[in-house]
Amino acid sequence: QVQLVESGGGLVQAGGSLRLSCAVSGMIFSSNGMGWYRQAPGKQRELVAGIAGGALSITNYADSVQGRFTISRDNAKNTVYLQMNDLKPEDTAVYYCNAGGKIGWSSRFVYTPGDYWGQGTQVTVSS
Repeated sequence: QVQLVESGGGLVQAGGSLRLSCAVSGMIFSSNGMGWYRQAPGKQRELVAGIAGGALSITNYADSVQGRFTISRDNAKNTVYLQMNDLKPEDTAVYYCNAGGKIGWSSRFVYTPGDYWGQGTQVTVSS
């Protein structure tokens, strides 16, 4: 079965950086879109970033993280990353990896989630 294992969360001061990793098994990783979502207490889960499968690796970011976060993938390692720089207290949330999604076009590139989710990793940014 498909398994997603996230790592890299933790506590960091505002302005700091973290890198999240999500290792995927049980699926053809290279051809599938991947995404990162987050959920803060009392809020709905929201898309942070997505990356398409295939050769182009088109990306999509939430406006709130554009320019600070970078999603990337290593198809040889079946792993997707989220590099988070200049972290802010409002970035505090549980971050979830998603697999099997797609990136489509609707006035901008937008990642639509697939069926597979990781267990989540806590990111806490102190002020």
